[in-house]
Amino acid sequence: MLKAVIVDTSAVARGLLNTVLLDGGYDVVGQGHTGASAIALMVKYQPQLVCIARDVFDADEASVAELRKGWPKSLIFMVSSEFDAATVQKAHAMGVNGFIVKPFNAGTVLNTIRNTVIAMVKRQQKALADQNGAAENGAGEA
Repeated sequence: MLKAVIVDTSAVARGLLNTVLLDGGYDVVGQGHTGASAIALMVKYQPQLVCIARDVFDADEASVAELRKGWPKSLIFMVSSEFDAATVQKAHAMGVNGFIVKPFNAGTVLNTIRNTVIAMVKRQQKALADQNGAAENGAGEA
């Protein structure tokens, strides 16, 4: 079971997303409302998923950068009711892996997370295969 942390200034949004994730089989280990609380929860629980609201992201980009640096394997999802191209590009540049749209549709949220996890695993497998292939080629040339 993957562990998740939810960071949103809205208690209602945190509660709704918490319910969706729990019903989807995720272990929601913590909830916060600031970037600083996200870092504290990451240190304490070491979750694989972080769902962080756009307003928290915009207010505290340094914490998001610290999340990516300190927990490079964790998947970060930006949560918002609207996404413009500039926001998506900026989020990707800062290491956000996926986007969850408000209002929450349980099926869509769970599919988004599942598809992102699958894509990440495929990228890691490809990188490992490429790395092993390069090592075998290097060993064969020696």
